[in-house]
Amino acid sequence: MKLSKVATPLFEAFEGGNLKLENRIVMAPMTRCFSPNGVPGPDVAGYYRRRAENGVGLIITEGTVINHPAAPADHNVPHFYGEEALEGWAHVVREVHEAGGKIAPQIWHTGTARERKKFPDSDADPIGPSGLSLTGKQVSDPLTAEEIRGLVQSYAQAAADAKRIGFDAVEIHGAHGYLIDQFFWEVTNKRTDEYGGDMIGRTRFAVEVIEAVRAAVGPDFPIIFRFSQWKPVDYTAKLAATPEELERFLKPLSEAGVNIFHASTRRFWEPEFEGSDLNLAGWTRKLTGKPAITVGSVGLDSEFTSLFESGKGGQITGIDSLIERIERGEFDLVAVGRALLNDPAWAAKIRDGRNDELQAFTREALGTLS
Repeated sequence: MKLSKVATPLFEAFEGGNLKLENRIVMAPMTRCFSPNGVPGPDVAGYYRRRAENGVGLIITEGTVINHPAAPADHNVPHFYGEEALEGWAHVVREVHEAGGKIAPQIWHTGTARERKKFPDSDADPIGPSGLSLTGKQVSDPLTAEEIRGLVQSYAQAAADAKRIGFDAVEIHGAHGYLIDQFFWEVTNKRTDEYGGDMIGRTRFAVEVIEAVRAAVGPDFPIIFRFSQWKPVDYTAKLAATPEELERFLKPLSEAGVNIFHASTRRFWEPEFEGSDLNLAGWTRKLTGKPAITVGSVGLDSEFTSLFESGKGGQITGIDSLIERIERGEFDLVAVGRALLNDPAWAAKIRDGRNDELQAFTREALGTLS
């Protein structure tokens, strides 16, 4: 069955600063929880190597937590600190590079998404700008300025370690209601100091993180920044309700040192604002002039959140409209999530026109590192 027109635009080389990729396909970061005690093992290295062997241009790892006791929200999420975990990541990098791929870690703090009941033996409370959960419940004290400075340095150290052990770029996770996004969102950020207030004030923490990361990795190492409008408790949430507001939001982040923006949406084909067909990545590229990654149900007919709502996976669908958008220059790179999680050879099959071999996504795929 022929699903899409020739996918040539997906397989054109990309060059953005010092990041040079053989094609436009990015493996989207997806939490897997297969790293006991935070240490990625040979199975994790093999998981990423298989995607590199099959033609993924850039792999962005699952979220890896920075060195802070309250950073993870789940057990067996990989750490990005400590000798053993970093040795595990160095092995992942070697495997991906041997297979001809490029790889970036996503560095992450979950903020108040951490639930005390999941960590009964830990005294590390969840943290956030105002100590509020995504539903507005007070779960901890607001962060102090000193604590914020410590968090900034933990992000910077993780980025420095990423460069040291051979990664090709680093992605800062500023999306989906986690710590950095909690500073962005007025629902979770009620601060009245320099880290709160208006939209620009609410970007200050992220700006300081980006600036510290840039200082740690030098002027040429690629920094990717992932952000989203939607939140897990509100898929219709907007940090920016208009293109003008989005420009005000993105400008400080861009000026702080971001090279590539990763604009997270649930469905890549949906327009971000009325009166234009551009999606969030398209608007981001237009407003910042910097490369943008799009994401959201690529190759499948339902968004990933349907897993939590109904247990549905996703049936195969064509990518004709995606190809057309790349040809128009709406965005530069395409992040693929569940289709690649389910099928390590997805990129190679698309490249070779083996569409009849593509596999539907099922929930069972979450249970293994295939």
